[in-house]
Amino acid sequence: MEQTTGKRKDNTYQAGVRKTFAITIEQAWLLVFSDKGMAMWLGKNSDLRTVKGSHYKTDSCTTGTMRVVKEFSHVRFTYKKQDWDNESLVQIRFIQAKTGTTISFHHEKLANTAQREEMKAHWEAALVQFTELV
Repeated sequence: MEQTTGKRKDNTYQAGVRKTFAITIEQAWLLVFSDKGMAMWLGKNSDLRTVKGSHYKTDSCTTGTMRVVKEFSHVRFTYKKQDWDNESLVQIRFIQAKTGTTISFHHEKLANTAQREEMKAHWEAALVQFTELV
């Protein structure tokens, strides 16, 4: 049986991207959760807070709930675009590297390959944009 890239045993899909930046973990955390940083990966005018249990909504009506917050380590939250029938999960990790900090986006419980490709491209673009802020 042929395995589809990113397909999980539960028949959902996942995507992950990462990039290392020459900054500290603390600087990476502040970058990702700054207003400018969040505009790049979540959308403008997001009310996302790094508080477990808090709900958020963006100007494009993406919604979710912060599930896990480990400051300077990782966050995990639900993510649902307005036109999606499914709710997915995103984890952002901050990993110490020899040359700085690796910022990692891992998105799971995506409904199909189209969502997987859309979100993989989205997270890759965010990492490229972060380069402009560093």
